[in-house]
Amino acid sequence: SISRQVRHIRKFLRKIDKPFGLYPNFISPVSGNWIQHHVSVGGLGDSFYEYLIKSWLMSAKTDTEAKDMYYEALTAIETHLVNVSPGGLTYIAEWRGGNLDHKMGHLACFSGGMIALGAEDAAEDKRAHYRELAAQITKTCHESYDRSDTKLGPEAFWFNSGKEAVATQLSESYYILRPEVVESYMYLWRQTHNPIYREWGWEVVMALEKYCRTEAGFAGIQDVYSSIPNHDNKQQTFFLAETLKYLYLLFSEDDMLSLEDWVFNTEAHPLPVNHSDSAGRTGGQL
Repeated sequence: SISRQVRHIRKFLRKIDKPFGLYPNFISPVSGNWIQHHVSVGGLGDSFYEYLIKSWLMSAKTDTEAKDMYYEALTAIETHLVNVSPGGLTYIAEWRGGNLDHKMGHLACFSGGMIALGAEDAAEDKRAHYRELAAQITKTCHESYDRSDTKLGPEAFWFNSGKEAVATQLSESYYILRPEVVESYMYLWRQTHNPIYREWGWEVVMALEKYCRTEAGFAGIQDVYSSIPNHDNKQQTFFLAETLKYLYLLFSEDDMLSLEDWVFNTEAHPLPVNHSDSAGRTGGQL
């Protein structure tokens, strides 16, 4: 079955030699060796980590291998990739063959929500720590929005030469209606009910209305640092599937697609928690 094949791959990945416990983005299907040592919690690497903790949750907390691999990976990420800028912003850098790129992609901003989601099942002495780490990363991603003229965030932002949480070149200054930041707001809101996350979400709603709405829908913008931005004339599918959905859930009651019963895949499709898994393990007791 597919699940057996997936577990086989996962077992292989768990036992293969990893640089500092980190998972590079590319592996050869022929040799089974890493092709290059580029590690990212953003594009190319993000869903792997996300699906470890979500496999655990979707199995009604019976898939212990997924859980263990997630916390092992998170420990390596925190040890080798997490940094705090001189200005006090916590971010996850990218790793290239031993050197760090002190940048964070918009795609990596989902990680605040992921770490919050996984905090509950961490070792007891780590739970509060992971909740704080999730909050700090999410705050950094909010800063990337707040430091732009449009209050929307760039595709990637850097921490170097005195600049923090801003894009340093036009080729990374665009916003294409991405969901990862509001995704983290939703998870942090559900976990803490701190009103700041709804305030930050409403800032995004207002910015989308002001800068991205067009006669026919919504479009991305080419430069978040321009108060008169040009549209890219594209409405991405993930805007409907994810960005609007997470904003809707942020302002809904907690029982709207409760996180006890639903797990969102990386494209925000809700998948039911398989409570029958845990029932089978506990002799029918839910």
